[in-house]
This record gives sequence, C-alpha cells and structure tokens, in this order.
Amino acid sequence: MLEFEIIQNANPMAEADRALAFQNLGFGTLFSDHMAVIHWSADKEWHSAQVTARAPFALDPASSVLHYAQEIFEGMKAYRAADGKVVLFRPDQNAKRFNASARRLAMPELPEEDFLAAIEKLVAVDRKWVPEGNGGSLYLRPFMFANESFLGVRPSKEYIFCVIASPVGPYFKGGAKPVKIWVSEDYTRAAVGGTGAAKCGGNYAASLIAQAEAGKHGCDQVLFLDAAERKWIEELGGMNIFFVFNDGSMVTPPLGTILPGITRNSVLTLAKDNNIAVEERPYAFDELQADAASGRLVEAFACGTAAVIAGIGELKHRNGSLTIGTGETGAVTTLLRNKLVGIQTQALADSHGWLHTIPVS
Repeated sequence: MLEFEIIQNANPMAEADRALAFQNLGFGTLFSDHMAVIHWSADKEWHSAQVTARAPFALDPASSVLHYAQEIFEGMKAYRAADGKVVLFRPDQNAKRFNASARRLAMPELPEEDFLAAIEKLVAVDRKWVPEGNGGSLYLRPFMFANESFLGVRPSKEYIFCVIASPVGPYFKGGAKPVKIWVSEDYTRAAVGGTGAAKCGGNYAASLIAQAEAGKHGCDQVLFLDAAERKWIEELGGMNIFFVFNDGSMVTPPLGTILPGITRNSVLTLAKDNNIAVEERPYAFDELQADAASGRLVEAFACGTAAVIAGIGELKHRNGSLTIGTGETGAVTTLLRNKLVGIQTQALADSHGWLHTIPVS
C-alpha cells in the first residue's frame, strides 16, 4: 500500500468565505482546498502519492489524453451525520468500477486499497468542507488520465490519478419536483462492444448534443434508446432509470451497454428489502407508451450518485409527450429515496454495511 505525503495548502479559503459559499451550494462549481494525486509510469508503476494544495496540472500539448482520450472517472459522496461523523457510501464499489473502466480503456488498474486511501486522506484533510444538513454533501471526483507526451495510437506509458472534492447541494434545482425527460431518437450513447459500461469522459461528451436538444425542449435530462434498433430504453445521459407499475412491481434495463450504477444496485437491494419485485429486462419505448396510456405505468425515476433518486413526471419525444402516472413523484419513488438517503445520512440503520466511516486524523 502506498504512503501518502500530506502537504497542507498554504493559502486555504478563509472560513468566512467558505461559510458564505455554503449558504447557496450549487453543483460542481465550488472546490475544496486540497487534492490527492498519484503518478504511474511503466518503469515505476504507482508512486509519488500526495495530498496537496488543489492546483492546475501542467500538460504538454502532446499529452496523450488530449489526443486519444484515455480518461476515466468516478463520482461518489461523503456525508456528515448528525453525530458529526463523516461517511462514504459504498466506496469499495467505486474502486471496483474504476478498475473495470481502466481495463476497458487499456489503462493501469489502481489497487483498491490505494483508491480508498486517496479518498480517505483527502476527506480527512478537507473534513471542514463536508456540509452539514440541508441535503448537502461533499461530492468526490476520482479520475485518471494519460499523460505521456507522444503522438501515436497506443496506450500511454504515463498516467496521473487524482481526486478533487466539491461541496454540493441538490443536483436538480427543482428539489423534489419531478423532472422532465427528452427521448432522443436521433442520437445514441453506446453499442454492444463499446464503452457504455465504462465511466469514461467520451461517453458523456457524446451525450452532450442530445442533452442540448433536451434543453431546447424544456427537459432536464435525455433518455437514450439502443443503437441497433432504436427501440429499447437504455439509460439517461448521466443516470439509470426505473419504471414502477400499478401492481407494485418495477422494471429497469439490463446491464451490458449501460453503466452499472452503484445507486442502481442499491435500489435493487432496497426494493428486495421492501418486497418490491424488480425485473432487469429490455423495455421498449413503444411498450412504455402503451403502459402509460393504459395506466399500468404509474411511476418512473432516475437514479445516480449526483441526483440520488429523482422522480420523472413527463417524457417528451418528437411526436408528442406523455405523463407518467399523476405527473408527481410517486409513493414507491419516495419510499426508496427516503430509505437510501436515510442510510447515507445514518438516520436509518445500515443493515448492508454500505457506510465507510472516515477516520479522524
């Protein structure tokens, strides 16, 4: 396991300035004082682990990430409980998924214990940046990118792993208000054999034009269909999706070309805990429209680390729109969100051992 050098930021944000910024937290625009950094090279492998002042990287114009997009990342959160403890939610799963993404993009895997240590040590140093209450949390962004200076299509021989932290409020500005979704029938996110199951920047870059289209139609997010038939529902631009029926059961698209969301997996477990039957199976957009028209489909929700669980009230598409159930956040969505948030904030018992307490340094 790597030893981390801790170098304190000589010019941290003033306490008064941070307190003022915490009064109106957005998402991903405010950053803590420090970052964790580890380097990899073909001759030394992982080395030079530090927690140091957050600062820009100096990249050569020929840095391979700028040309061949070898880059992966994760998203996770640290929460402050009522007793003052700071906890992470299932960070071991983020470490595993990070390495799965690394394998897909021909990048070196980071030992899970070093991934977790980087998170722990950064949060311990920047503990005061974890918001208290009001739905706030410290969003953590571990990422890795190729940094060898060369022009040639092959894996890089140098990489940088880094973790930055951002105190955040709710992802969607409307709070608990259900979101509107645009169904993209012109653009796709991933195909069989592609990188859909990897958390790499290129997947998100490819979704931005569809997300912009969604914005033009007054929607908060975009829903992608499969690349082969343009028939099967896959996932949103940055979240997984579930559908709830009038018999209390749920359906969610199967893994393969979609991201194996940690929140998605947690929802599946919580549904089982609450005797909610869930099928992981292909669900066609035509089937969804028929179920919405007949009243069989009563709820839908998006889920992910950033948004947690957000009810979906309306779907818009090129031929019109449809309301999901009453158009409001439903009872099953609310139940699962309350269960999940309750565990994350330690308001409810963590019977699955999902929480990881940050040691006090």
